Amino acid sequence: MKHVKKIICIIGMALISLSAASQENGLGNWLIYIGSKQLNSKWNLHHEIQYRNYNTLGDLEQLLIRTGLGYDIGSKSNILLGYGYINSENFTGNANDQTTVEEHRIFQQFITKQTIGSVSLQHRYRFEQRFVESDFKTRFRYFLGINLPLKNPKYYLSAYNEIFLNGKSNVFDRNRVYGGLGCKISKGVKLELGYMSQVFETSSRDQINIITFVNF
Repeated sequence: MKHVKKIICIIGMALISLSAASQENGLGNWLIYIGSKQLNSKWNLHHEIQYRNYNTLGDLEQLLIRTGLGYDIGSKSNILLGYGYINSENFTGNANDQTTVEEHRIFQQFITKQTIGSVSLQHRYRFEQRFVESDFKTRFRYFLGINLPLKNPKYYLSAYNEIFLNGKSNVFDRNRVYGGLGCKISKGVKLELGYMSQVFETSSRDQINIITFVNF
């Protein structure tokens, strides 16, 4: 519990120090919870909530809720069928007006893990069918994650790159690059504080990420 309080204080101080800067340069913040419930030796239930802000806190960009049923293939691979609900607050034109856009998403994914020395790698392949208001879209995503433990086994470095490709015109959708510092609170709980740069076809945007992982 002492470690949890310490990390909460660090995160709080980081948010306060970043608040002024975010107002100036548009730095956003994502609060992320990712959970996995092992139902038996093979099946697992994935659940996820992401609260994304245009600034540090209080200016909602997107609320994402995702869940899915996964099945383990051996000890290092998993297939999953999932559903996501996304509520986006998009700016329209050059004005400050925002429009609410709702999306329902079905997705299939395959995850496989490997280790090279002390480094852990994760490959995730995800195919999405997106129902955005009255439009139907498809998208493919490839995620490569790297996890490197530090000298103190409670702490680790985390990094990933994820590319998004649309199923029709304007194939390139976006690319995300992330780096962060994580702490293992207990056997099933981890916290990460990281920085992500997201590049679109004609623009880019940066976010601070605060991520909680819970496995039970």
